[in-house]
Amino acid sequence: MKTLKLTLKKKWFDMILSGEKGEEYREIKPYWVSRLVGKNYKFVEFTNGYGNHRPSFKIELKGIYTRPGHLTWGAPKESVFVLELGDIVRQE
Repeated sequence: MKTLKLTLKKKWFDMILSGEKGEEYREIKPYWVSRLVGKNYKFVEFTNGYGNHRPSFKIELKGIYTRPGHLTWGAPKESVFVLELGDIVRQE
């Protein structure tokens, strides 16, 4: 089962971990098209920061859609890739 690995700022990391934010966003640009379109990810592993001792968790990925996101959750005004998130399966 494929896992998409992403790094988040602390604010968004904490909001997803607490269950307050149920989706994450990525801009529709060639880099993200190559990483997301046509791929079959089952999980997303989020980390906060870089280095060997950074907090992380693994969460179910329910789907990837293209639509506008919630501005209060950090999405820009235009359409983005929306990663719909499910249950946390592991936390470190």
